[in-house]
Amino acid sequence: METNRRQFLQTIPALAAAPALLSAAQAAPFFPLSCNQYSWITFYARDGKDWGADLDASLADFASTGLKAYEPALNNAGEVTKLLPLLKKYQILMPSVYVNTSLHEAGEAAKSIESVLSIADALKPANTKIVVTNPNPIKWGSQENKSDAELAEQAKNMDKLGAELKKRGMTLAYHTHDVELRAAAREFHHMLLATDPKNVSLCLDVHWVYRGAGNSQVALFDIVKLYGRRIVELHIRQSKGGIWQETFGEGDIDYPRLVTAMNAINVKPHFVLEQCLEKTSPKTMNAAEAHKVDMVEAKRVFGIL
Repeated sequence: METNRRQFLQTIPALAAAPALLSAAQAAPFFPLSCNQYSWITFYARDGKDWGADLDASLADFASTGLKAYEPALNNAGEVTKLLPLLKKYQILMPSVYVNTSLHEAGEAAKSIESVLSIADALKPANTKIVVTNPNPIKWGSQENKSDAELAEQAKNMDKLGAELKKRGMTLAYHTHDVELRAAAREFHHMLLATDPKNVSLCLDVHWVYRGAGNSQVALFDIVKLYGRRIVELHIRQSKGGIWQETFGEGDIDYPRLVTAMNAINVKPHFVLEQCLEKTSPKTMNAAEAHKVDMVEAKRVFGIL
């Protein structure tokens, strides 16, 4: 269900002052609350609209909420070229981006790395600092797991990509859905244990980890204990009774507890809203209305100015 997921330095002095290599504890002070493209895609799709059909109008809608930062999903450098003028027009920052990769086979991995690095080079005018990727599974929707050899190949290539992005002043952040939590979460753990923390950080998609572990907060907070210091970004979503809600707020996941856990280890990640919809989600408001609510609640919970 995953959808193939930026000249204005003068307007962003805080970002321009950011260090070339982020640590998890350094990210947040430089970045405003952001929002991922994918949540808007799901809201637009529910209303029979296409987010990408008129990106100018879509980003005008995005900007109307008061959101100041955007995390797009990028497939190639050409998309960056088209996006940059629109972000400048609406005074929207782009601290992070999401890129698609396939890293478990050597040939495909080489193409993915080349593509991501071309995207990274195109992003230089935007001063983007975090590149998030969720390596493709064997097949989306399949129950087939990667072999040990494929996991080893993927970790090697992820570390290589992270090292190359580091040279460009960017941080690679590993992201997961529920697939990586199957089979004793061996894919998730190996990607973090077999890569250098200097090259690969973690984008903790809180709800996908929760759902992938069978709707378990025990598993979620164990992962925070194990890898919390590698968290450079959080994807924020809430559910009630296991169902994604229209807005972020109280629900299945104890986000105040997560804030306490991160504060205890002095981790201050980049916060990215991704309050997506699924078939059984409530339907009471449009995308802009919902994201205005999200902003108020997320700023309250996470102490974002």
